Amino acid sequence: MEFTSNFLISLFLLSLSTLFLLHRSRNSAVYRRFPPGPPRWPILGNLLDLGSMPHRTLTDLKQKYGDIIGLRLGAVNTMVILSAKAASELFKNHDLSFAERTITETMRAHGYDQGSLALAPYGSYWRVLRRLVTMDMLVNKRINETAFIRRKCVNEMVRWIEEESHKVENKTCGIHVARFVFLMSINLLGNLMFSHDLVDPESKEGSEFFTAIMGLMETSGYANVADYFPWLKWLDPQGLKRKMERDLGKAMDIASKFVKERVEENKKKMVGDKRKDFLDVLLEFEGNGKDEPDKFSDRDVNIFILEIFMAGSETTSSTIEYALTELLCNPESMTKAKAELASVIGANRKVEESDIDNLPFLQAVVKETLRLHPPIPFLVPRRAIEDTQFMGYEIPKNTQVLVNAWAIGRDPDIWDYPLCFNPERFIGSKVDYKGQHYELIPFGVGRRMCAGVSLAHRVLHLVLGSMLHQFDWEIESNVNPADVDMRDRLGITMRKLEPLRAVPKKCNMLLG
Repeated sequence: MEFTSNFLISLFLLSLSTLFLLHRSRNSAVYRRFPPGPPRWPILGNLLDLGSMPHRTLTDLKQKYGDIIGLRLGAVNTMVILSAKAASELFKNHDLSFAERTITETMRAHGYDQGSLALAPYGSYWRVLRRLVTMDMLVNKRINETAFIRRKCVNEMVRWIEEESHKVENKTCGIHVARFVFLMSINLLGNLMFSHDLVDPESKEGSEFFTAIMGLMETSGYANVADYFPWLKWLDPQGLKRKMERDLGKAMDIASKFVKERVEENKKKMVGDKRKDFLDVLLEFEGNGKDEPDKFSDRDVNIFILEIFMAGSETTSSTIEYALTELLCNPESMTKAKAELASVIGANRKVEESDIDNLPFLQAVVKETLRLHPPIPFLVPRRAIEDTQFMGYEIPKNTQVLVNAWAIGRDPDIWDYPLCFNPERFIGSKVDYKGQHYELIPFGVGRRMCAGVSLAHRVLHLVLGSMLHQFDWEIESNVNPADVDMRDRLGITMRKLEPLRAVPKKCNMLLG
């Protein structure tokens, strides 16, 4: 049965090859002024040039083809940005022309792409959602008001780590660091969204919602052949669209239960007695009657909830994991970070968000980590709204645009010793990741920059600062720092191929 299916797929592809080649010759004029790139194979185009780690292999092409390269990935025209100069030109002068998103087939399940802030078409609905997030949910005033929530969740994470370290019989064996940060992130977002925790690390499988989110992120991380060959969409050869339809449906059902529970709770509350979390903001929204919806549909509320969890949990845990790994491999930086914390915080209290501005080396560690290990190496892919002239090239409508933030962060034309972990490069520097400096863009730039950068800034420093201040960390005794595996793998975010296992030792201070 499997052989028959594979044979039919191969036969179908071969039968379309002639049509594909005719189409390509008909559009050959497009390539005369398209950015340069490696030679294209029939049908496949440049897919074989990507390798298993495309953010790395495409970076290597810069020396031969320049700051911008043009690819044909199956049937998809693709432009790759490889330098801060090209990124600056894109976002400063052509942001609107490339304001649409590339939508994968899995993200079309249940209309997810239509209700998502990150993926929604550039237009009135997107503007409403963006305004709601930036002015009602993640404005500084509201972020300040929820500082106690983040402190509570980080306290719980610290307690989990301490308890886990006591369970390990061999005290030289490490714990899975990213797991605890991920669980903390889920509970942090759960408190901001629903005002309660969602998971407990003692549970083998976690809650239903946690399991559903994990399934969605796993499916979203697979490369889908149907994204490169549109005529295969109906076939769904890898079954990814079907799996996403199933898993996303389950996750949306669970999210809808949270919403229904909140609606019933609100009915029973007295006026002025109702809590105000992110879910309340969504439920209370009323449009202005012009291009805005009167209310958000149940589907769009559920999609927004899922997007918050998918966007916030993986990126936080992967960044903290890389930061701690780099510090363990660079003991001098670890010593400086801990000495700064000891000097500013002292031994008898915990790190607070109000301390961040007084911790320049900790800030430098976070920046250096994001420079070397941006959570989403290509950012969220963009798409050309119209035919566009860009830096002397013709970029056809619907061309996919990949901004290789990983390559930009390691560009030797910008950074001294770009492959070295050196937080000191940011001491006294005004360069940050908030969208004004194109050499450091882990959260994107322009209209479609990540709306949660202010929250992420606080969470990353609070979590990493707390972990360093309340524990002394060591690499497992059988691992040499020089031999720590720094290879990465791509899914919905970039993560370490081999998860960090590190040994936490309680500092001489109160952890409770």
